[in-house]
Amino acid sequence: MRTGPPHLHARRSAPVAAAAALATAAVLALPQSAGAADSAPIGFGAGTTGGGSATAVTVSTLDAFKTAVTGSAAKVVKVNGLISLSGQVDIGSNTTVLGVGSASGFTGGGLRLKKATNVVIRNLNISKPLKPADGIEVQASTKVWIDHNSFSADRDHDKDYYDGLLDINHASDHVTVSWNTFKDHYKGSLVGHSDNNSSEDTGHLRVTYHHNLFSNVYSRIPSLRFGTGHFYDNYVVGAETAVHSRMGAQMLVENNVFRSTPVAVTTNRDSDVDGYANLTGNDLGGATTEVSQVGTFTKPPYSYTAEPASSVVASVTSGAGVGKL
Repeated sequence: MRTGPPHLHARRSAPVAAAAALATAAVLALPQSAGAADSAPIGFGAGTTGGGSATAVTVSTLDAFKTAVTGSAAKVVKVNGLISLSGQVDIGSNTTVLGVGSASGFTGGGLRLKKATNVVIRNLNISKPLKPADGIEVQASTKVWIDHNSFSADRDHDKDYYDGLLDINHASDHVTVSWNTFKDHYKGSLVGHSDNNSSEDTGHLRVTYHHNLFSNVYSRIPSLRFGTGHFYDNYVVGAETAVHSRMGAQMLVENNVFRSTPVAVTTNRDSDVDGYANLTGNDLGGATTEVSQVGTFTKPPYSYTAEPASSVVASVTSGAGVGKL
């Protein structure tokens, strides 16, 4: 994984007038209820069911967890308590992993979805994933729903002491990231791991982020290469750079709130090829935007309801993270 806060290239262009106009536009949509716990994913991950109605198995040890999540048979695995990890645990297809209560999950490492499909991960605390482990890594996997989890680390160590909180790579596709909290970290969520992976990633990496809180996360909120990202109704506070579209990626950035963040959206940093972005209905809170290319992705291919930016802070702070299902 490429790591670290961005090395800033010289800006090649100021935000274009069209992007500035779009940033002030309002979306006419009714708000989603604050703290809503969806019964199914909205967005690119729609249709993901995980283990469905399979009989749940509750585990409280690492060995039991590894056994329970292996294989592709439908399964629901409940995690009771906080389990220490070294490295990553692979999750099989057709799996739901669900934390019990508000204090269950994993620390020190993370979960990996590798060549898996139809996986749901909800209500887990995932903290301090030591490098090279990500908190969750979605690798060459499809139909994934990551919902109501609390990701965190700290910024007391070097930027490379931990790896990413949530990374999505190697042509993964049809992913929804909803109602999570991401706190106290350098590298939030990387989508597309390398500028040199065009042949694999192009046409994939379709990801929706909605109703997430990013607090004191330096960058990658998210950083997207090659793919298509819909980032709506999220609350970002205390970032250096937030949304980053690069290597021809298409981003729709809609009805989000940014606070204490110098750059809310950029398309022209760190890669040789710029990305594209469309902005609409956002509350930038004084942040600047660096949109060198306005994109063509203006309407997602799925049904959703975006609440206005004016109610996003209340909804997200009351509804995101563990213990809210």
